[in-house]
Amino acid sequence: MVVALTAAEPVIKEIPWDLYHWLVQTFTLRGNALAAVLIGISILCMLIPYFMGSINPAIMISKLVYHDDIRLHGSGNAGSTNMLRTYGKKAAVATFAGDILKAALAVVIGGLLMGQSGASIAGFFVGFGHMFPAYYRFRGGKGVACYATVALMISPFTFLGILSVFIIVLVGTKFVSLASVMAALLYPLFMNAFSPNFSLAVAMAVVEACFVVFMHRENLRRIWNHEESRFDFSKLKIGKKKKKQAESAAEDGEDGENHA
Repeated sequence: MVVALTAAEPVIKEIPWDLYHWLVQTFTLRGNALAAVLIGISILCMLIPYFMGSINPAIMISKLVYHDDIRLHGSGNAGSTNMLRTYGKKAAVATFAGDILKAALAVVIGGLLMGQSGASIAGFFVGFGHMFPAYYRFRGGKGVACYATVALMISPFTFLGILSVFIIVLVGTKFVSLASVMAALLYPLFMNAFSPNFSLAVAMAVVEACFVVFMHRENLRRIWNHEESRFDFSKLKIGKKKKKQAESAAEDGEDGENHA
C-alpha cells in the first residue's frame, strides 16, 4: 500500500494487490463471470466489515469487567464518551482503542478485497455494524470513532479537517454530540476538497454523515430543550490532589460509620 499525503489524492493512492483485480487478470474474466466476481467480492466488502463492526468493545467491557450493560446508563450509547462518564478513563480509552482497531482492520480488508472501492465500502459497513450490531439486538454506538478512523485511513487531510471542527465545537460548547454532528456534516465537504477524484469515497462520506446525524437525533433534541449534558473536561485529569481528597473522604466516611 503506497501512502500519499497530497491534498488532492486519497491516502490509499495505490493498492498493489487486491483479490478482485487479481482474479480478473489471472482468469481473463468477461461478461457474466466478471459480474459474478464483482458482486461476490462487493458482498464480502459489506458483510465482513459489518460483522467486525458488530463487535462492540463498550458492551463487551461493561459486561466482562463490570458485569453490567453500558446501554443501561447515562445516554444509553455504547461508546467511549458514555464509558468515560459511567466507568472512567481506562474503560473509555479501551473502548476507543477497540473501535479504532476494528475500523482500521475493516478498511485494510476492504482494500485487499477490491482496492480503493473496497476500502470505501468496508469503511461504511464497519460503522454501520457498530451502530446496528447483529450480536446485540442492533443496539450499538453512534459510529463517530469508526468513521473518523475511516477518514484517517482514506484521506488524512480530511481527518485533520473534521478533527479540527470537532475540537473547536467541543471546546466552545462542551457538547460532544454537537461536535460530532458538526464534524459529520462537514465530512463530505472535506473529502470532496481533498480527494475530488475519489468519487466513491465522497459518496460514502455523505451516507456516513447522514447516519451519524440520525444517530444523534435524541442528543440534538435534548440540546434544543436544554437537557443535554455537557462534557466534563475534569474527568480527563486524575491528579494526586484529587486522589488524596477522594481517599480522605473515603476514610472519613469509614470513621463516621465506625463511630456511629
